[in-house]
Amino acid sequence: MAKAKKPKNEEAPGAKTTSENTGAKVLHQKLFLSIDFKKRQIYGHTELEVSVPDIGIVGLHAENLGIESVLVDGEPTVFEYYPHHQNSETESNWNSVSDPASAADAAAMEYVGVLKREDTANLLINCCKPSKDLSEQLDNVTLENGSQSSGEAKQNVKLIRINYWVEKIESGIHFDENIVHTDNQMRRARCWFPCIDDEYHRCSFDLEFTVPHNFVAVSVGKLLYQVMCKEDTSRKTYVYELAIPIAPRWVSLVAGPLELLPDQNNFLISNLCLPYDISRLRNTMEFFHEAYSYYEDYLSANFPFGFYKQVFLPPEMVVSSSTLGASFSIFSSHMLYDERVIDQTIDTRIKLASALAKQWFGVYITPESPNDDWLLDGLAGFLTDMFIKQFLGNNEARYRRYKANCAVCKADDSGAMCLSASPSCKDLFGTHSIGMHGKIRSWKSGAVLQMLEKQMGSDSFRKILQKIISRAKDPSNPIRSLSTKEFRQFANKIGNLERPFLKEFFQRWVASCGCPMLRIGLSYNKRKNIVEMAALRECTASLDARLSVIGATSDSENRDVDVGWPGIMSIRVYEIDGMSDHPKLPMAGDRWQLLELPCHSKLAAKRYQKPKKGGKPDGAEDNADAIVPLENKASIESPLTWIKADPEMEYIAEIQLHQPLQMWVNQLEKDGDVVAQAQAIASLEALKQHSFSIVNALNSILTDSKVFWRIRIGAAFAMAKTASEETDWAGLQHLIKFYKSRRFDAEIGLPKPNDFRDFPEYFVLEAIPHAIARVRGAEGKSPREAVEFILQLLKYNDNSGNPYSDVFWLAVLVQSVGDLEFCQQTLTFLAPLLKRIDRLLQFDRLMPSYNGILTISCIRTLAQTALKLSDSISFEHICKLIEPFRNSDTILQVRVEASRALLDIEYQSKGISSALLLFKKYVVEESSLRGQVKLCVHTMRLCQIAVGYDSDDCVDTVSLLDLLHLFKSHVVFNNEFLRHYLFCIFQILAGRPPTLFGVPKEKPLQLVDVEACIEPKNVFSVPEAEAGGPSLLALGDAKGKSLDVVPFGVPARSQEMFMPIVSELRFPEPVAAYEAQHLEPHMESQNQPLLENPIVNEIPLDGEAPREELANRDVNPNPPIMERQKEPDVASVSVSHEVKKSVIRIKVRPSGATSRAEGSARSIERSQGIVVRHDIDRGQTSSASVDAPQRISTDAVSISNQNHVEEVNSCHDVGSRMTASIGSVKFVSEGDTFGKELQCTAESGKTSASQKADNNIQIAAPSFIPVDHSMENEAQQKYASLQTLSVSKERDKKKDKEKKEKKRKREDPVYQEKKRLKKEKKRKEKEMAKLVSSTSDPAREKQIESVVAEAKKVEEPSNGAELVKVETEAEPSAEPSAEPSDRPIPKFRIKLKSKAFNNS
Repeated sequence: MAKAKKPKNEEAPGAKTTSENTGAKVLHQKLFLSIDFKKRQIYGHTELEVSVPDIGIVGLHAENLGIESVLVDGEPTVFEYYPHHQNSETESNWNSVSDPASAADAAAMEYVGVLKREDTANLLINCCKPSKDLSEQLDNVTLENGSQSSGEAKQNVKLIRINYWVEKIESGIHFDENIVHTDNQMRRARCWFPCIDDEYHRCSFDLEFTVPHNFVAVSVGKLLYQVMCKEDTSRKTYVYELAIPIAPRWVSLVAGPLELLPDQNNFLISNLCLPYDISRLRNTMEFFHEAYSYYEDYLSANFPFGFYKQVFLPPEMVVSSSTLGASFSIFSSHMLYDERVIDQTIDTRIKLASALAKQWFGVYITPESPNDDWLLDGLAGFLTDMFIKQFLGNNEARYRRYKANCAVCKADDSGAMCLSASPSCKDLFGTHSIGMHGKIRSWKSGAVLQMLEKQMGSDSFRKILQKIISRAKDPSNPIRSLSTKEFRQFANKIGNLERPFLKEFFQRWVASCGCPMLRIGLSYNKRKNIVEMAALRECTASLDARLSVIGATSDSENRDVDVGWPGIMSIRVYEIDGMSDHPKLPMAGDRWQLLELPCHSKLAAKRYQKPKKGGKPDGAEDNADAIVPLENKASIESPLTWIKADPEMEYIAEIQLHQPLQMWVNQLEKDGDVVAQAQAIASLEALKQHSFSIVNALNSILTDSKVFWRIRIGAAFAMAKTASEETDWAGLQHLIKFYKSRRFDAEIGLPKPNDFRDFPEYFVLEAIPHAIARVRGAEGKSPREAVEFILQLLKYNDNSGNPYSDVFWLAVLVQSVGDLEFCQQTLTFLAPLLKRIDRLLQFDRLMPSYNGILTISCIRTLAQTALKLSDSISFEHICKLIEPFRNSDTILQVRVEASRALLDIEYQSKGISSALLLFKKYVVEESSLRGQVKLCVHTMRLCQIAVGYDSDDCVDTVSLLDLLHLFKSHVVFNNEFLRHYLFCIFQILAGRPPTLFGVPKEKPLQLVDVEACIEPKNVFSVPEAEAGGPSLLALGDAKGKSLDVVPFGVPARSQEMFMPIVSELRFPEPVAAYEAQHLEPHMESQNQPLLENPIVNEIPLDGEAPREELANRDVNPNPPIMERQKEPDVASVSVSHEVKKSVIRIKVRPSGATSRAEGSARSIERSQGIVVRHDIDRGQTSSASVDAPQRISTDAVSISNQNHVEEVNSCHDVGSRMTASIGSVKFVSEGDTFGKELQCTAESGKTSASQKADNNIQIAAPSFIPVDHSMENEAQQKYASLQTLSVSKERDKKKDKEKKEKKRKREDPVYQEKKRLKKEKKRKEKEMAKLVSSTSDPAREKQIESVVAEAKKVEEPSNGAELVKVETEAEPSAEPSAEPSDRPIPKFRIKLKSKAFNNS
């Protein structure tokens, strides 16, 4: 039965609707602004209907604002305003920054701190009667208080009026020339009006903007009216109303001399731009009403906001190419194109359709929490894909989805790509949607939803989207938020998908990271007429990355869990007589899968024997290489033509299918699917050796006009890669021949005038010069024919009589020059090529091309050529040539490209440090936000090159500090994209992934001063006890003040007990002397703390004695010479209470060979054991010590404390006896399954009975807690013995738990299936081990038997109160062990058992 749902705004996890603003909720907001363009001022007031919490304090966000007064219900009130930006540029303590790692830590700490501060309300308004000072009222409340119920909120609604003006019009809202516009960045609505600036806090708006009468003010919602001002008739007020609640971020405004262009087919659509762009706007928007109507028809609903407005501004004004608002979108005018431009059409239409789709899913339907952002992003992407499929063709849609899936598979290798998980969404503050990571996440979201559509069908998926929209339009109970859980319910009820499948699907694809990576091989069994297929399934993300998402550790238990994906992949087999699908490849279970696919076609022997009876092959086969006859023979002996895995793209998977060459050729030539053709081209191009059959197949695709034009372009570039001396430059010759057959005059041998009426042919021919420029010879240089051909095209280009522009055509030709690699023979063509480029550059200055495309390509080519020919071309000359294009009067695209080129030259000539300093200079000089972002992205790529390139070029401290100061400046605060990319630069320089995921949210240790590193604040530490000092170990804080130790049994303040782990051990002299002979090199770990700072574990009070884990300690390579030596190799477990008790110490001391093998394992286990000092008086003790048998294998054997070590810690009563056994020492190999227990028993000198533990005792105290010697012996009886507490009780509970677990597993069909697969896997491993063991030598088996014999020798200890030490050592083997690859690695299982005895 379904539970009653809570209100959305209160239930959403991670949504800061009420937590960050003292529980207040804005019900409605009115905004009145007056814009003075002459004085460049914005002033006015806002009125908010606020549901005030009981505390009477309302917290709002405000930045860059001057608050004049605040009134509550018409009466002035007290308010406090704390602008964040005023303290943003204060000097920071960056003295410890000396390398990229420390700089990255400083940037991360600064970035996270700023993001947290921005989530905090900084305008606090007292909505109660000001009986006392506001600061006194705030003492009893914090900004993280809980929210009220909806019933309480309605009882206390106040009207708050805030009179203010905008102090700094540089963030959130901007003045550019005579245009005022907003940028709609995250957390920047507060920069132009006070509000609760949270994406998950929504309210309705009334907006009034007063501007000059000849200007137009465009904003969100419906335009109610426009009226002339009474006070000033030269000004006009525009009044808008938006009844649908939205987040303040989606409130947009553009005011200026805009030209309105209503849509001729739909009066609800309005397009605006500056007057000089009106003709391009008219041509661009001819199609848009079709996309608008298609979305309404697909979703069976009208556009939710009624009117839709689109404004196009110059690129210098916008921060990105598209900016969203409610019923309002702002675009860059570079997307507009006239009727003569071809290349910009597809990109512009897709971007406009995508922005319209996000109005439906993202602005109107909003995510319920940060973990649901992916769903709305994916639904908008899915709707855009439906538009592409409808208006640009199914081939375009499938090709784009295939390329997006390939990009996702390559990038989805870390937890940052997880779509919905608390670490990857809530703690990222919205930064996961910025940059390339955001684009990859968006592609993955759309692909996941398309996978669901494949499972349930297109009609069912469409009904789900219609249901989401219809319930949001319900006037009685509108629900405009959507969660992942609700979408799963829709998929179950409407899509008819089973709940177990949906649970596994969302857990694997949405709540985790990584994509399947399949390696598939096949062979044809002629006798059985089947295809035998072997598949290996892997994951693009590592195990540690997958575990980091769920917060698990990479222990052996998690590593044994096989990672799979729900469902079964289909294999499509194409045969001579037809095609058949085989859904037989499971995506879960065993990683190795062996499949048998039956064939339906049968070979006719006579039919294929006739070619063999013929004579020798004709002369046409003389040039064919030796592979061709083998391929013909394979095709004759097999009915297979080609095979496809996952033909319908039901998985986001990287598939590496290994099939014969002829089958790839058949797939390329005969399969009409664009995805199959693209896969075939990629596979043929990746081959190490290219035969003539590959070149001929690619050429046939290139010349076939019926093939999709993007596939033809891919074939052209693949043919350029196959061109080499081994194939007699056949690929190059075919490319030149094809181009000349389409574009050259056969009579005169020169290019004909351009004719671009055939768009697919235009795109293919445009890519041919670029492909030819990539042809390389044996030494990596371009052939002479390629250089001459490109020079000829540049020289004789003629666009007369062509109705379309050739600007993109020429840009590709110029860019092809930059792709050439000149040698001594072709260097003579460099001068005429540069002369042509200079002529085009000068011509474009006089008559600028569309968006400066030609100038951009010329600058890029000059820079590339100078970098390649640095010995022949002076950098200074090129820089002087490019520098003038950085003038402020140059258009943004050209200015940014010139800066990019100069940054490339600076990096190549002087290194990354100099390039970073130049980048900072350019960013400060760049006035546009978009230009700053583009420069930062380019610098980030340079840093990736510098880090990936193995060189000694390191970033100096001066450059790092300059970037840190830039990172904290107000210039970066104004541009959230620039700030995020700067943070990514620091991460890349430190060798870390460019994302906020995984970045520690606390202060890193590297940034603390040296003194603070020794004794950091807020960390409990145990000072080192001097030799012969008192047994009381005081806990001290960072200032050296002693802290009172909480007595055992008394709850701590935080209801938790801090159990320090001493990082150092001191042993008695006999033990230290013995252990000093077996010290091994210490395995250093970067993650280990300093010895002066012990780790502090917080252990909750459970009411039972905890089970501590046995840990082997590392050894200091250079132990100090002192009275008592350190011995980290021995793990001591000791527990006592406030009375002096007998203590049992269990020591497992590995031998020298063992400690070397377990070096890496001990570094992980160090934090799990509790180790105490041995120079403390504890009274009578009993101790047992055994040596583990010496290992034969040279490899380390991992020992899991959780699975194989059963260990207990408790106070051991006087007189009881305890047995520690090392049991089940097994060498797992074929034919060797044996084990023997090593036991040792130690007795104390007195007798006591075992009793039950007192209920008040919740946890065992560490042995270094001071003991009271005056306690009577009767107090000892209330504590449990080692046997009763830790063995009997724990064992009984464990047995009951195991019984329940076994019963549950017997009833679980999923577990039974996994168990069956596991048995099958073990059976296969056993068969493989038999094959390996058959080649093993007898000497190795004798060594194993000798170790087992030594393991059987155990000395019995004597009774008494003195310390008894029983040692059993295995003699080292006489001969070195064989190589590890000869036999399977032996595995050890160590089990400690305890038994209780009472002496009578």
